[in-house]
Amino acid sequence: MISLNNNNVSRLDAAVEAPVYDRGAVTPGIVHIGVGGFHRAHQAMYLDTLMNRGQALDWGIVGVGVMPGDKRMQEALSSQDHLYTLVVKHPDGHYAPRVIGSMIDYLFAPDDPEAVIETMADPAIRIVSLTVTEGGYNFHHVTGEFDVDNPDVQHDLAHPETPRTTFGLVIEALKRRRERGIAPFTVMSCDNIQGNGHVAGRMFTAFARHRDPELGDWVAAEVPFPNSMVDRITPVTSAQDIEEVANRFSIQDAWPVVCEPFTQWVLEDRFIAGRPGFDEVGVQVVDDVEPYELMKLRLLNASHQALCYFGYLAGYRYAHQVCQDELFVTFLLDYMRHEGSPTLAPVPGVDLETYRRTLIERFANPEIKDTLARLCAESSDRIPKWLVPVIREQLDSGGEMHRAAAVVASWARYAEGKDEQGEPIEVVDRLKESLMALAADNRSRPTAFIENRELFGDLANQPRFRDAYLAALDSLYQQGARATVASLVNP
Repeated sequence: MISLNNNNVSRLDAAVEAPVYDRGAVTPGIVHIGVGGFHRAHQAMYLDTLMNRGQALDWGIVGVGVMPGDKRMQEALSSQDHLYTLVVKHPDGHYAPRVIGSMIDYLFAPDDPEAVIETMADPAIRIVSLTVTEGGYNFHHVTGEFDVDNPDVQHDLAHPETPRTTFGLVIEALKRRRERGIAPFTVMSCDNIQGNGHVAGRMFTAFARHRDPELGDWVAAEVPFPNSMVDRITPVTSAQDIEEVANRFSIQDAWPVVCEPFTQWVLEDRFIAGRPGFDEVGVQVVDDVEPYELMKLRLLNASHQALCYFGYLAGYRYAHQVCQDELFVTFLLDYMRHEGSPTLAPVPGVDLETYRRTLIERFANPEIKDTLARLCAESSDRIPKWLVPVIREQLDSGGEMHRAAAVVASWARYAEGKDEQGEPIEVVDRLKESLMALAADNRSRPTAFIENRELFGDLANQPRFRDAYLAALDSLYQQGARATVASLVNP
């Protein structure tokens, strides 16, 4: 067994791809906040590919953890010189292991916020990138406004030199750069939010203005926030994944990453101080990201929601099980073709039917073992952004939306916290208590769940949506999840 660190890279099995560049020559250029599996399977992988070509050695990544749970990631990566194993799992059972070396440091902000701020204030840092999840942008789901009443935000406004939030850390670093005559860095969001750059720009600017209106105006005028669309299915690393890396490749890795073969990154070319040559390693660098991101959010992400609650209630526990069931495949394709796709503008260079079929193939990859529990988590951050816009546009155009309404009903049924056999469901959501309280009234007051205006606005008052939702909810109680899906496929 080989412990993963700089000294042992040369001892790895020949089947394991490893950095061929001198990691000692890599210098920091990017600070990434929110280091999880996806970042390590995606952005860090692209940079590692460039570095293996002898390029971008001045774009090394310094990871930053802000949440208490990030301490574990810091400890794992620090113990192995910030190296980790990325395992690409192909549908035929072939595993392709690769050690990634593009991350060169990791800072845990709660322990030393000053170190994080000064790292970002260093002129060498030209990009601060983010994967902080949909909920990390601190905006109201209906109004879209920055939540200045958040207690941690209030703390950061009162104590700007010891911030707790990403906003406080980034804005303090930008303030210091401005005072020192250093150009700002680009803030690059890599989260699954429509117009993620625009959202990040509004939220960081709003925080800065609450702190100092002049600083906020400077951020709005000088700091670029490019949009991006990112895609690679990356399940949470399991204990079995760690064991497989050890058994198959003789690598002792505290926190490897597993992912599917497919990867995509569409990035708006708007950077103030340069960027790595991402376009040389498969990134689509474009002027307008929106057509691509809407395609992904309303087809891939919304389809994940369409399969996860129905699938879980029907007894499945993994995405690949659902997508090897022809009934569910037909339902998903019908949603994508007749509800999601009609809301999309033309996507340059993409054939949508091929894309839809590819999604099913990806979801059906048995090696990924993407849990439905993961896809069902944090629904209050997902459904309003990925599915509700489809419903609204289809209502406005007179198009079909009964399948999407049924997906909302399946969420409401799932949020009751018990499956069809009466077994408990562990609901994971920042709004868990309020959602489960509403779902508890599903039978006595069937519109209770969709009357939550923060999530659904006025949809409960839209007759076409309400009727489709109520029909699906009633069917879930009377016939069950599988029969409900069958009724949607064969009305």
